[in-house]
Amino acid sequence: MRHQKKFNHLGRKSAHRKAMLSNMAASLIIHKRIHTTVAKAKALRVFVEPLLTKSKDDTTHSRRTVFSYLQSKEAVTELFREISKKIMDRPGGYTRILKTGNRFGDNAEMCLIELVDYNEAMLSAKDGGKTKTTRRRRAGAKKKADDGTEAVAGEKAVTAVSDKKPTAKTEVPADDVSSNAAEV
Repeated sequence: MRHQKKFNHLGRKSAHRKAMLSNMAASLIIHKRIHTTVAKAKALRVFVEPLLTKSKDDTTHSRRTVFSYLQSKEAVTELFREISKKIMDRPGGYTRILKTGNRFGDNAEMCLIELVDYNEAMLSAKDGGKTKTTRRRRAGAKKKADDGTEAVAGEKAVTAVSDKKPTAKTEVPADDVSSNAAEV
């Protein structure tokens, strides 16, 4: 029975699983994204996110702790020099899993797992897409219309058509239509 056993064993013995996750985490840190199966990516996310959190505190003890998991000097150096500066203000969720379809042969679900702060395409789309949006608001205080009737803010006051004076655009002579069309 598997009661209370929550993590995925990935069909490997514990030593093989730890070595595989260590190598995948080092590759993710160095290359910023890797292509793998969804099951391995989910296991890797659980493995690597606490290490990324620990890298925010650049002390000798935290470097040694991270090195005991990664077993790669290059990955630890990259993590504490560049990555920790980019993720310093992020409270968590350092990785993103993007599903890419199924693998030919065994039909395994494949994905890209990447560090969130290093995907330039999504970052530029997010920054470039920022436009000011208008929002509808509730009707405010009542305003007086021109003819003395009250109208709610945001609604047009209803006036009789006969009260309005014709505008200059409506009083165009028939022979002067071409010059007025050029203005509009």
